[in-house]
Amino acid sequence: MSLTADDVNKIAYLARLGIDAEDTESYAKDLSGMLDLVAQMSTVNTDNVAPMAHPLDQVQRLRIDQVNEENQRKTFQAIAPQVEAGLYLVPKVIE
Repeated sequence: MSLTADDVNKIAYLARLGIDAEDTESYAKDLSGMLDLVAQMSTVNTDNVAPMAHPLDQVQRLRIDQVNEENQRKTFQAIAPQVEAGLYLVPKVIE
């Protein structure tokens, strides 16, 4: 599929993209190449190919659930502007 400069301008307008006029032909060439590749890929026979839910059939390794940092809440709250009962107090933003 070959796109024209007008097609690229229409696509840019719909996507709310600002493109320079001198780059329009370059975009048309690049986008046409992408669309040609997609068209070529859609002609491949995939009848005997099993669909994949994920490209890697592997299980994620989970990290050990253990504390690796000490509690520093008192240190951080010591420099906070306002703290009460272990909570940070902030100004009301919704009236």
